Amino acid sequence: MIDYNGRQFRSTATETAVAGGSPIGHYHQDGHIVWAEFVGGRVQRGSLTGTCDADGVLSLAYAQVLDDGEVVAGVCTSRPELLPDARVRLYEHWRRFDGSTGISVIEELPRELPAEPATDKHDVEARA
Repeated sequence: MIDYNGRQFRSTATETAVAGGSPIGHYHQDGHIVWAEFVGGRVQRGSLTGTCDADGVLSLAYAQVLDDGEVVAGVCTSRPELLPDARVRLYEHWRRFDGSTGISVIEELPRELPAEPATDKHDVEARA
């Protein structure tokens, strides 16, 4: 099983980076329970909670508040791919409660990059 504790993930989409960055998610794990906080880009604050199976597949619920005040929530199944350098890439199959669906790809950041996501809007602006 993949241990997600202490790993950080960011979107691999280049259009997201061009549009003002993407959130960084800081993941935690205790047994089969996984949770994360994320902030950055258009996301003022986000969180997710769920479970991890023996193959490292995550079943999650998430909620986030965007910079325009919109609240977005849904569920997600994330399937891992181990990269040659031992980092993890996740293919997130998501469904929002508004009915929209999609697949996002996020990739683990190298361990030497920022440790904690910003905790408030001022921290996010300082990192921009």
